[in-house]
Amino acid sequence: MKSLPYWALMSVWAIAVSQFPVQAATRVACPTEIEPLVRAMLPELPGYANRITVRERLTRSQKSSVILAGRPEFEPLPLNSDRPPDPTLKQVFITTLGREYVGSKPVELQEFHWLFLTRSQRGWQLPLMFTRIGTTTPGQPITPPRESRESSIGKAIQLWLQDCDRRGIRKRN
Repeated sequence: MKSLPYWALMSVWAIAVSQFPVQAATRVACPTEIEPLVRAMLPELPGYANRITVRERLTRSQKSSVILAGRPEFEPLPLNSDRPPDPTLKQVFITTLGREYVGSKPVELQEFHWLFLTRSQRGWQLPLMFTRIGTTTPGQPITPPRESRESSIGKAIQLWLQDCDRRGIRKRN
């Protein structure tokens, strides 16, 4: 099969794109409240996490991807501490659904993330994060919580927060 020349492909692309007008993305400042911040982050989190995973794949052979992020919960858990709770530290619980390949067989993993977020003069920060992992297969055990700030999801959240503080968020119509 003979491929089309570059100019022909670009002409077809230009015609196709002109059929679907694109609205310019309206950006607003990064939310200062936790609930709108997390609700803006969740739809974009799989894309951020998958880009990080692809970069990390260069150093390891594991093939995985994040499919969905959602189910935010904002009710904080009490922390066992003698100190009074820090009012600037916000707790959020989110769930992600991912797919990992074991050989050629896909396994869906559900991850439960406990985020600790705070807003400083430098913007939103993720000082601490814990994750538990389970499969979507009923009856399978779930892992104990592990510190996961440096995981692909943790890095994705940190990168998204930086982008939010620098560029704001897309306003959804």
